[in-house]
Amino acid sequence: MAPLRIGVLGCADIARRRVLPAMAATADIGIAAVASRDTDRARTLARRYGARPVHGYAALLERDDVDAVYVPLPAALHARWTRAALRAGKHVLAEKPLSTDPRTTGELLALARESGLVLMENVMFVHHPQHETVRGWIDDGLIGEVRAFRAEFAIPRLPDQDIRHSAELGGGALLDTGVYPVRAALHFLGDGLRVLDAVLHTAPGRSVDIAGSALLSAPGEVGVQLTFGIDHAYGSRYEVWGSEGRLTVDRAFTPPADHRPVITLERRSGTERRELDPADQVLATVRAFAAAVTSGALPDPGVLRQAELLADIRQSAFQPAPA
Repeated sequence: MAPLRIGVLGCADIARRRVLPAMAATADIGIAAVASRDTDRARTLARRYGARPVHGYAALLERDDVDAVYVPLPAALHARWTRAALRAGKHVLAEKPLSTDPRTTGELLALARESGLVLMENVMFVHHPQHETVRGWIDDGLIGEVRAFRAEFAIPRLPDQDIRHSAELGGGALLDTGVYPVRAALHFLGDGLRVLDAVLHTAPGRSVDIAGSALLSAPGEVGVQLTFGIDHAYGSRYEVWGSEGRLTVDRAFTPPADHRPVITLERRSGTERRELDPADQVLATVRAFAAAVTSGALPDPGVLRQAELLADIRQSAFQPAPA
């Protein structure tokens, strides 16, 4: 079978550093074209992969040698160009979040289904096998009944000119780092999550939130605490606390490909640390996208529930306090 021919809309850092090298290492994918508003940038990046440089995103969508597109643009532009790509008959792998509001996310998912096209949001950590090990231990009853879930993801302060400081471009901690703990809670606890309370913090001179936390509940009286930020010492972990033990995963969301994950199981009988083999979650994600196109997989409904929870967190954080 011929490789899936992918066009790239933009030369974002995540595309250059992580996703395009993974695509180039995948036999099922061929990087066909790279588009940019800056012809020189497109030419420089395209040359690295033997792809065609294209001036402008719309021009790339018109090409008949492109089967699918990767959208690594700022969050506020995801919906516009994802919609345009689907209408042009292209499958889409779009960076997270798919859009900045649940209504638009729902419309994009519906358009993909109606068009018979694959639409995948690029939340990569869910494709790392360490989380299936955690799920297996939970299902095997090693920590008893789940009582609480905690997750945190925060990164150090970004440069002042970083697009994630721009409200107009869909920046802010909630949409950038908050996606990870929210998706982790969905991954392990299902879509019955409900937001109880939340806070979002801004900083002087910033138009976006730089930190936040949320308290949720899950069916079975499970308490959920989520923390995120873009002005912190690095933190990337989650904890599943049960009636008989606790599972903890560090470097949970963005582990390097050579990282050897360690899952810690604490029980009354003692503490066990299981070291797993390294895994490249970026490579696993692009392979999953190619496989989804081959099989005609429907969009993941968790994408919409994630968008709804992010909106609920924002609404909860800014609703007036009771008198």
